[in-house]
This record gives sequence, C-alpha cells and structure tokens, in this order.
Amino acid sequence: MIIVTGNEIPGFQIIAVHGEVMGLTVRARDFGQSWVAGWRAIGGGELPEFTSLLVESRHEVMGRMVTDAQSRGANAIVAMRFDGGDIGGQWKEVCAYGTAVSVRALGPDDEGSTPQSIDLWQRDQAMRHGAQQQIAPPTDFGPQPWFGPDGQHVPPPQHGQQQPPHPQQPPR
Repeated sequence: MIIVTGNEIPGFQIIAVHGEVMGLTVRARDFGQSWVAGWRAIGGGELPEFTSLLVESRHEVMGRMVTDAQSRGANAIVAMRFDGGDIGGQWKEVCAYGTAVSVRALGPDDEGSTPQSIDLWQRDQAMRHGAQQQIAPPTDFGPQPWFGPDGQHVPPPQHGQQQPPHPQQPPR
C-alpha cells in the first residue's frame, strides 16, 4: 500500500478513485501515566508517556485506514492526513483519513516515470508474463544508509539530533 500526503504519486497514474477512507481510535489516559506526566510537566520538556500513547494511536489508525482502503480494492491512499482532539478532557481521539485509489506504475517509456515506478512496472510485467524466476526485492525503497565524508557508514540521527542534509552514497 502506497500512502502519501500529496494528491498525486510521482511515477504512478491514478486509474480509479474508491472514496474517502479513515481509521479512528479514542484512547483513555492511564491514571499512572497521567500522574507521572504531571510531575514531568513541572520541569517542562517532552512527556514520553503521552508521546508513546500518540505514536501507538497513529499506528493503530493507519492500520485501520489501510484495511478500509484494501476492502474497497485500493492499492494506494492519497491526501492522507491525521486529525485529533480531546473528548471530555480525559480521552484523546486520533483519526487518519485520505482518499483510497488504485494506481498503475508508469513504465520506462511513460512520461513522468521514476526509478521506483519503473522497478514496480517491470515486476508487474514479469508476473503477468509468468516469470518463473525469483524476483529480487527492491533495492531503492525504504530508509537509505547514511555515509560520512570518509565513506564510512554513519547511523541515522536520533530524536532531537541534527540530521544531515541528505544521504550520501559511499565513494567508489
């Protein structure tokens, strides 16, 4: 499932719109967490008890939204957003929503194709033509390793640390 916050997906053509999809959860704050967070708030800064609650809630609503989209036959979601609010001062609502669509990867001869869309297009073509060979996993999707100026691998920055401007390829 491809999920983007934009209205289009570079390298893909939207071929069908299946409508709005969403995932929703309402969470109660744990009394113990609230008590500990209350003491932490006196000193200021991040409240990890509530941060983990919100991160967990976002993952949950994303999963529900994806399930909704898949049940409609979609393979992508565009214009995805999060929304949230308090209910009665004790509960936290978190919602993820977007538009479920079916997309087609653009091939090497299509205007606007990208390396990722060409890779997916080639995989689709191989599967349609009954390729018996095992298809290698994509190599340019997901997090890329970071390399320092000397070509050595550098671990990605931790929360709150300065992030390098962009990943660099190792020297060849």
